[in-house]
Amino acid sequence: MKSNALIPELIVNDFQKSLHFYVKVLGFKIEYDRPERKFAMLSLQGSQIMINEKNGTWETGKLDYPLGIGINFQIKVDDVQSLLTLLKEQNYSLYEDVTENWYRKGSIEVGHSEFLVQDPDGYLLRFCQNLGERAI
Repeated sequence: MKSNALIPELIVNDFQKSLHFYVKVLGFKIEYDRPERKFAMLSLQGSQIMINEKNGTWETGKLDYPLGIGINFQIKVDDVQSLLTLLKEQNYSLYEDVTENWYRKGSIEVGHSEFLVQDPDGYLLRFCQNLGERAI
């Protein structure tokens, strides 16, 4: 596994609960972990994220729910519908239902089919599937 240049490390309240959500519900793969430190490096279709149970290290303020206020993580996937099915099977509610959005990129627009869900600690995950490009 080649590491990306930027890999967010999320402080979580309950390592096992978060690990279950990312691996069993969303289908992330454990690239490596340190169970004794309640840490795991996870990946999904080229995206990478680390989770670590809060331990007093690198905490810059009070950690109240929802964590990650002011940020969402865009995660590109091949098929948003299959993730929606997994979430529905596990009775996870969405933060925002699937929508088609087009974003200007220079002289074209790039399309995404996307939805948002919060992880157990409230981090906002935006899963998106590429719909291609179109002229403006």
